[in-house]
Amino acid sequence: MADKSGDYSEEDGKKLLKLARETIENEFDSEKKIEKLAGKQFLQARGVFVTITENKELRGCIGIPYPTKSLRDAVVDAAKSAAFSDPRFSPLKKEEIEKIKIEISILTMPEEVKEIKDIKVGEDGLICSYMGYSGLLLPQVAEEYKWSKLQFLEALCRKAGLPKDAWQKNGFKLLKFKAKIFSE
Repeated sequence: MADKSGDYSEEDGKKLLKLARETIENEFDSEKKIEKLAGKQFLQARGVFVTITENKELRGCIGIPYPTKSLRDAVVDAAKSAAFSDPRFSPLKKEEIEKIKIEISILTMPEEVKEIKDIKVGEDGLICSYMGYSGLLLPQVAEEYKWSKLQFLEALCRKAGLPKDAWQKNGFKLLKFKAKIFSE
């Protein structure tokens, strides 16, 4: 897989993180100015996830896995959703703003996994779909938990609401992608 996620510099990452933070802060203070990012790299359609942590604990994580909008717009939408619409958490409160850390994962285009041996744990993120259920895990999740390939696949199935061995069933669809990660 050509890893096009590396097309972004550390400076680009800082600008995207600033955009995500300003977007969240703007929900509490509409006078807060949000910098419009210029540059063709921000206008390219990209998949993206925004992860919010507080005291190193997950506080929200929402993304747009497929390149359906510009990176700039995807970061804005994912930041708002991660902060205020992740169904696992209550909406972020103004007093939490100073305590949170933001991480942005820019995704490559997902591609079908032909054989399980082709999955690189810690490098590949995974998307599955089966019988109307779907799930996604970012590559850094497997690395954080030090999962084996089997544990990664089982966790993906559980995330999708499926039995942990669903990945072995006929009709189970598995995609992989890479991510360029920027963190505050």
